[in-house]
Amino acid sequence: MMGKTRRGLVLAVATVGFAVNFWAWALLSPLAPRFKDALQLSSFQQALLVAVPVVVGSLGRIPVGALTDRFGGRLMFPLVSLATIVPVLYLGLSGHTSLAGLLAGGFFLGIGGTAFAVGVPLVNAWFPPQSRGLAIGVFGAGMGGTAISALTTVKLVTAHGTATPFVVTAVVLAVYAAVAALLLRDAPGRPVPAEPLSRRLAATLRLRITWQASALYAVAFGGYVAFSVYLPAYLKTAYGLAQTDAANRMAGFVLLAVLMRPIGGWLSDRIGPTRVLTAALAVVAAGAAVQAFTPGLAPLGTIAFLAMAAALGAGSGATFALVALLAPAGQVGSVTGVVGAAGGLGGFVPPLVMGALYGQYGSYALGLAALAVVALAALVLTVTAVARSTAAAARGSAAHV
Repeated sequence: MMGKTRRGLVLAVATVGFAVNFWAWALLSPLAPRFKDALQLSSFQQALLVAVPVVVGSLGRIPVGALTDRFGGRLMFPLVSLATIVPVLYLGLSGHTSLAGLLAGGFFLGIGGTAFAVGVPLVNAWFPPQSRGLAIGVFGAGMGGTAISALTTVKLVTAHGTATPFVVTAVVLAVYAAVAALLLRDAPGRPVPAEPLSRRLAATLRLRITWQASALYAVAFGGYVAFSVYLPAYLKTAYGLAQTDAANRMAGFVLLAVLMRPIGGWLSDRIGPTRVLTAALAVVAAGAAVQAFTPGLAPLGTIAFLAMAAALGAGSGATFALVALLAPAGQVGSVTGVVGAAGGLGGFVPPLVMGALYGQYGSYALGLAALAVVALAALVLTVTAVARSTAAAARGSAAHV
């Protein structure tokens, strides 16, 4: 029973840590319009301001995941949280007064986005194979930390000044780092790799699961990120919705995707991640194809978007159930880092494509049609190469029983 209690505690503390670091990571996005007006930024400069933490946080997962394999989540979670405090305080107290300061602070704010690559190997090592999908899915729901930022940042600035949300977040990060240092433990007997970081990363890039999961996560999580960023602009332009109405609908989309992530992991434990991914990608392809024709929001457009939200959330959960199933025990962090980077960057590209296509043709149809085609391609990958990898792993584990 003690083992179960410890596992549950580690999962809870890791999930809170993911949410808190993602809250910090997302601080600049809600304030970008305000900074644009205050500093007379161009649209490109505003976009750059939001993009820098996303790109750094995504790419930073690669070394952080490998470091977690080596040093463990007990050390890395407090370390990442404490390191994130520095750019948070800098941005809140002085960095927000110039574009150069915002970009420098935003670059180091990306550290908060690497927390994902700490939590997955930590949680994965604590749980038995038959329940890893659910456990990593529950941890993954910490991505809802971005919603805390979206809901509180602007309100705190309006009520108490620009520094307030940054100072509040820094205090929460410091408290979390202390709690994590006290309560987190690495799983007993976890494999600790001895090779240098560069050699381990090279070995990770040679694994088939690294590339398969990266492609799937770029579609599943990348699609979620892209919609969470671009949906308000899309609804405003395509349907003429007011800013508040569009933001509320985006919040509903995000909430459903976050809730479906643990369910995708749980289903993967029951019926296998390949089946869950197949169903999820089929729903995304169908939803995007329907939405390409810009149907009325009530009911068809709303059904299409909510179905895609549920499928993208479940698909994200299933992708990491697949990583837990196929990645070698001592390389889960390294694989997670690369796959997490692919997901973050996957969310960075579609809004740019959608904006460019709308600017060129005055329609979102081509962008949504492209999403349907990409989802279908990921579906083909799942039922062919990924299914073969899963079947081979099942045969291998049966041979060891």
